[in-house]
Amino acid sequence: MPAQDAIAVIDFETTGTSPGLGDRATEVAIVMTEGGRVVDRFQSLMNTGVHIPAFITQLTGITNAMVAAAPPATQVMTEAARFVGSAPMVAHNAGFDRRFWQAELALCGLPAPQPFACTVMLSRRLYPEAPSHKLGLLVDWFGLPRTGAAHRALADAEMAAELLGRIRHDLMLRHGVARPDHALLCALQACSKKALPKFWQAVGTPSALAIPA
Repeated sequence: MPAQDAIAVIDFETTGTSPGLGDRATEVAIVMTEGGRVVDRFQSLMNTGVHIPAFITQLTGITNAMVAAAPPATQVMTEAARFVGSAPMVAHNAGFDRRFWQAELALCGLPAPQPFACTVMLSRRLYPEAPSHKLGLLVDWFGLPRTGAAHRALADAEMAAELLGRIRHDLMLRHGVARPDHALLCALQACSKKALPKFWQAVGTPSALAIPA
């Protein structure tokens, strides 16, 4: 069982943009955090039997030969689901990763009940002045460590976990949020820019610290 404050940060590499179009995962990585600290990691290539287009290989460095030698997707995703357990999840551009999480687990006959928070949406609420909300550019903007080559699942999951840590840190110090848990992250990302001042007041933030709409 994950700790009460555990959050699983996930990243997929895939053959394309949508499981609805027949695209499949080629790699998954999950970074488990507790109390804002990384406590465990899971990473694996997976073999779905689906061809990887050349432009995807050029982007990720993952080849058809690499996935041919990888464990079957059902094995990897079953292990991933066991690793995550009931922990809520976070991803950068979470809509993408959530679709593949749900689709790959469905093919294994497994549920995917975990709620997702999105560091793209959270960064837009908290840092409207950022020059970009792409993961690598946000990491560089904050001076956070780059943990490996972009467009590989573990490196991207670790960078997203670093960004999540910065977001939670700023929620506590800049906005007076005593416990920036996953439920609060989901509420914040669903909040419109115009509603942010009321949101900060509702969580105990002095109005002077509220981000203007």
